[in-house]
Amino acid sequence: MKLLRGAVVSILLVGPAYAQMPNVNLMPEIQHKSPEEKAQDAVRDRAYRESLRKIPDAKAPNDPWGDVRSNESTPKPKTATTKSKKSGQAAN
Repeated sequence: MKLLRGAVVSILLVGPAYAQMPNVNLMPEIQHKSPEEKAQDAVRDRAYRESLRKIPDAKAPNDPWGDVRSNESTPKPKTATTKSKKSGQAAN
């Protein structure tokens, strides 16, 4: 009896979960184009390629900080460092 109740409960729980799954068609129907549709696609493709040719060439990238920083690496200024000999006294 417990086994029957467990089976009924599991079936009742699986039903709503199965209803929420998307309906996926793994083998869609193949659609064949008519000669008129193929001709229209060719015209659209030609127009698209022609419109791409009309786009001007890209300019050099705009660098607003180009005047501030230079491309050359500037040498770091050398600071005069003096080595002090250690004497027996600590600097306070």
